[in-house]
Amino acid sequence: MRPRSPRATKQDPRTNRLTRVGILAAWASIGSFFYYLRRDEILMLGDSVAHINIARRVIDSLNPGLAQLGTVWLPLPHLLMIPFLLSDKMWQSGIGGSIPSMIAYVFGAVGIFRLVGVLLESTSHTRPETHLASSVAALVYGANPNLIYMQSTALTEPLYLAFFIWAVVYFAEFAAALRKAPRQQMDPDYPAARRALLRCALFIVCAELTRYDGWFLGAVVGTLIAAIGVCHWKDRVIRWNAVKSLANIAIAPTLWLIYNAGMYGNPLEFANGPYSAKAIEQRVAAPNPAAHNLWVAASYFLKSAQITLAIGNWGRLWLLVAIVVTAVFVWRMRKDVIVGVAALLWSPVVFYSLSLAYGSIPLHVPMWWPFAIFNQRFGLQLLPLFAISAGLLVAYLSTIPILRHQWQVAAPTVLLIVISYAFVWADKPLCWQEAWNNWQVRRGLDTAVQLALREFPPNSRFLMDITEHVGIMERLGIPLRRVVNNEDHRPWVRPTDPEGTWERALADPGRYVDFVIAFEGDLVDKSVSRTNLTLLEVIHAIGRPPARIYQVHPATNSSR
Repeated sequence: MRPRSPRATKQDPRTNRLTRVGILAAWASIGSFFYYLRRDEILMLGDSVAHINIARRVIDSLNPGLAQLGTVWLPLPHLLMIPFLLSDKMWQSGIGGSIPSMIAYVFGAVGIFRLVGVLLESTSHTRPETHLASSVAALVYGANPNLIYMQSTALTEPLYLAFFIWAVVYFAEFAAALRKAPRQQMDPDYPAARRALLRCALFIVCAELTRYDGWFLGAVVGTLIAAIGVCHWKDRVIRWNAVKSLANIAIAPTLWLIYNAGMYGNPLEFANGPYSAKAIEQRVAAPNPAAHNLWVAASYFLKSAQITLAIGNWGRLWLLVAIVVTAVFVWRMRKDVIVGVAALLWSPVVFYSLSLAYGSIPLHVPMWWPFAIFNQRFGLQLLPLFAISAGLLVAYLSTIPILRHQWQVAAPTVLLIVISYAFVWADKPLCWQEAWNNWQVRRGLDTAVQLALREFPPNSRFLMDITEHVGIMERLGIPLRRVVNNEDHRPWVRPTDPEGTWERALADPGRYVDFVIAFEGDLVDKSVSRTNLTLLEVIHAIGRPPARIYQVHPATNSSR
């Protein structure tokens, strides 16, 4: 065997740096996760519990399968959780739902580091300057207190951010490769551009299957790719790869529309069905200060983004830095395709402004009316922009002749990061505060019902509407296959499914279950036949409708 030369075994310095960033991010992720797990705070937000149990239903329910994925929320986060939720302990504790978020957090930090390097690759900056700028950007992203909490939960934001960041990374690499390739003899010189473009499309597809933000991102990237394809129409390689990428980007929304049409008889079930944001807004009647006002919507979203990084005027400083750095970047790269990165990083402002104004989605920030915290995690979508802006700021400052030493360049930016995040930690991250408030609302009633159910015989079967209170069964470790619930029917049979287990159990609980749990006003409370039920207990909690627990009449139950 011929021995390898030293040159062949030498590792790429960039790979080593990315590995170090990944290791540091992994330690931060694991440490913060165990901190919040020990405090029993990873399952505080109702949406986090719901995501875990949607995934669990696919493998643990009376009717397991992909139909349990439901609508409204996109499927990829739940599919990624399933392998980790096969374990009852990982489901009951919530750990299985956190693992994809933690992995995504690490890859997001690595992606931020790499993106700054790509953006500065063709400039006059030295390698140490680029390394420093990339490190500062990764620090802004990875040390963010709100993201650190979010990555310990099963919420979809960390996962989406990772897909978003890597889509931008590969778009930037595509633009850089396109710049390097000569205008003549393009066929042999474009493999890097082709790979980057197709990888960009792949991560767009993943983003589209994670959050609806990804659909808008896909539209923006698709527009940029189409424009590039038109500008290089005579180049067969670019034209063909642009068409393939556009086709790939269109796959995910198309499949989701087909799924909704086949499963619910309505391709827009996620947008106008009974569980859509519009329907929830009508039921809950939460105030939406940005309704039908695009300017107010943009103001609320930008304020939410600012306060994920800093409190008070420090947040405005971050926004100012992002605006100035973007302007400088666009001016310096104005004749380069890579300038499209700026449009991608700012695209969440447009998407969320439209969503808040016209999409029946409210966002509340504590300093503006109605002086509450609701959907504060939306602001995290601008974290990549702020992180990249901080990194580029360091790079641009390094070009000033008077700043000859790296510490003179990095010190002001790092100081801004430290001060900003110190205030956030001192005041408690708003994403954590929102989750805490949400848990306090549910805590009293859910805990009381859990205590009551602990006294019931093992292997008991229950009838329950799991829309809001499925966390009770999760915390008790009661398998969902022993809970007849509102998802145990064929959703394509409208408006109800007479042959479905759910409808049959409501009509005659004794044939299917031992106990019935009804929360005042839910589907069980409204529809269950009480003919053969004995009321065991009425549970009250401050500020919540009561829960009633019934036992199925022994005579009826024995005929099962």
